[in-house]
Amino acid sequence: MREPKAEMASETDDDRWVMVARYLQPVRVQIAKGALESAGIECFVQGENANAMLAFAFRARLMVHARDEAVAREVLGGTDGELERELELGDGADDGE
Repeated sequence: MREPKAEMASETDDDRWVMVARYLQPVRVQIAKGALESAGIECFVQGENANAMLAFAFRARLMVHARDEAVAREVLGGTDGELERELELGDGADDGE
């Protein structure tokens, strides 16, 4: 049996999926996903079910095609999602959440 050649790969670098944000709260990842979809960016949430069951154990990751990464980050405000802010603020116990 012959091995397929590397140049025959089905995905190009622009088609691979990259993470643009990660979230602890399922609602916030859905808001971010909606913003990307409204901007015409194809995306999906990785780990959504695990995050919904145990949010503090699993982060939901918002994934986009590599070709859309820069625009997606611009739409989301250039952050890695709420996790980045929560790490700066602590565990959120003092902010009423």
